[in-house]
Amino acid sequence: MTSFAYVFPGQGSQSVGMMTEWGEQQPMVSEVFAEASEVLGYDLWSVTAEGPLERLNQTEVTQPAMLCAGVASWRIASQQPGMPTAALMAGHSLGEYSALVCAGSLALRDAAALVARRGRLMQSAVREGEGAMAVILGLDDSRVREACESVDSGVVEAVNFNAPGQVVIAGEAAAVEAAMANAKALGAKRARPLPVSVPSHCSLMRNAAEQLAVELEAVDISLPRVPVIHNHGASVADSVGEIRERLKLQLYTPVEWVDSVQSMQRQGVDVLIECGPGKVLTGLTRRIEKSMQGFAIFDIASCAQSQQSIGDLQNAE
Repeated sequence: MTSFAYVFPGQGSQSVGMMTEWGEQQPMVSEVFAEASEVLGYDLWSVTAEGPLERLNQTEVTQPAMLCAGVASWRIASQQPGMPTAALMAGHSLGEYSALVCAGSLALRDAAALVARRGRLMQSAVREGEGAMAVILGLDDSRVREACESVDSGVVEAVNFNAPGQVVIAGEAAAVEAAMANAKALGAKRARPLPVSVPSHCSLMRNAAEQLAVELEAVDISLPRVPVIHNHGASVADSVGEIRERLKLQLYTPVEWVDSVQSMQRQGVDVLIECGPGKVLTGLTRRIEKSMQGFAIFDIASCAQSQQSIGDLQNAE
């Protein structure tokens, strides 16, 4: 029997107007964003639907917006006839919070406040212009690490292992530039900077993570009803204390997405259903495990198409 996991994208997939088509027809969308807005103290839906883009792209706004988009997408999808229950859940970076909400581990209100605070801590950890991220394409993981370790001075680390031949590096801006040059010299097909100001998941975020840990201790967290694969360790946490620790570590250690997908595959998952804007994770799935299928659900048409395809899979068994 086909086994399914639901996965959630992170920061970077946001756009002004995301979810608006659903928002016009699905009360679930306005309910989710309204609940978060009450905690945040501003109209999150208005910023998400209308912009301006500069406001939506502020880390402390992007994170709750993406959280709500993922949660609303999953709630709508899960109510559609024939949609399968989840054997596992996971999220890429920020998406891990969406997974924990949908799995019943975190309340939406608490998660919205938590990720907004997370965004502020990340932005304050490194002054704008001093940090950078870049994606390295066509180079083995070990070679990417070598490119970073060969930089003479400054912090730069491999931080997102997204797919074979696709690794993101992060750190101090000058060190990232030097590592990009090293990667090209080692044979990378491409090395390009990413349009972000916060060097996520590197050691420059350690102080922010320590402060986030204090916030995590004050939030009510329970063991999820559906097991969640965490970015740090690419495995399921055994206790609430471990969930808190994994969320802390996730902020300044690499996103182990390749290992996470492979972990789900080893546990019998055949299909990943991506809930939230875009289809980045669906594309990565094909590169990580060709035996697995991926479907992206982010609007009315994609939900209907995925529902039909998943139904065909189940009927063929």
